[in-house]
Amino acid sequence: MGKTSLVEINNLSTHFFVEKDVIKAVNGVSLDIKKNTTVGLVGESGCGKSILAMSLLKIFQSPPGKIVEGNINFYSNDEVFDIVNLGSDSIQLRKLRSSDIGFIFQEPMSSLNPLFKIGKQITEKIKINEKIDNKSAIEKSKQLLKRVGINDVEYRMNQYPHHFSGGMRQRVMIAIAIASNPKLLIADEPTTALDVTIQAEILNLIKELKEEFQTSVLFITHNFGVISKIADEIAVMYLGRIIEKGKKEDIFNNPKHPYTIGLLNSVPRFGMHNQEIPTIPGIVPSPTEDIEGCYFYNRCNFATNNCKEKYPDKIKINNNHYAFCNNLQEMPMN
Repeated sequence: MGKTSLVEINNLSTHFFVEKDVIKAVNGVSLDIKKNTTVGLVGESGCGKSILAMSLLKIFQSPPGKIVEGNINFYSNDEVFDIVNLGSDSIQLRKLRSSDIGFIFQEPMSSLNPLFKIGKQITEKIKINEKIDNKSAIEKSKQLLKRVGINDVEYRMNQYPHHFSGGMRQRVMIAIAIASNPKLLIADEPTTALDVTIQAEILNLIKELKEEFQTSVLFITHNFGVISKIADEIAVMYLGRIIEKGKKEDIFNNPKHPYTIGLLNSVPRFGMHNQEIPTIPGIVPSPTEDIEGCYFYNRCNFATNNCKEKYPDKIKINNNHYAFCNNLQEMPMN
């Protein structure tokens, strides 16, 4: 896969050891992120999406968190690094964190330092990666702010994060994330706290930057409406595992896993006057449970005894589309 892949995640498990429990936040995930491609990672809150993203940079709290299995191959120029095996102080991991991978967090107010002006925070990121003087770094910071749609940059550079609106703070986070021209941009629910108009602006900005910088994007969300506007491929996650993946058209037009179908059916649509929005029955099992069979068994209308006893094999639907289900069939979409 190396020629077209930027990141190959193979059988990755990230667990958290809390007192007597083991929380299997990510449990046997395999995922390929191709060069110049946007992969949408979608699933309910708490399914492990953010921990999977943090595992790519090893920035989850450790202890109690630990990668217990698998590897993450990152292709950088003519080299390949297994991120899992990189030491916390290694030059390669520092380079990945500061240069090769940019991260846009869900809540910029908790990511930006409230004690430093915006200009200083962007400038410091630039100076970490480039051997340039302070004047040049400041000039590049201004250019980045302009590029992400912030006007009056001379004035804005000297303001603190609390002076900015939510949408403007997210633009600052994007400017910081792209300052090093990263090969991979991770966006973790970047539009969740924004109104619909600002959401659309941020999505368009990320799409433009992806093409401009020829970068790959891992876009994390629980919102299928958002993912439909930005993703090339979609991976559906449930209880720490990828249960279906395919091209965007495959997932929206021909979903195969009952969970994917349930999520799509629960998306509100125009014309649903006085209609009850379908929901997925039951509750998600605890990530501390040891489950032998399908993780979706207790909520699935198509489950059989075989589903309870055996975790599903990977079923290939086409070259780009697969799902983990013992009873793949044409299932009804509302």
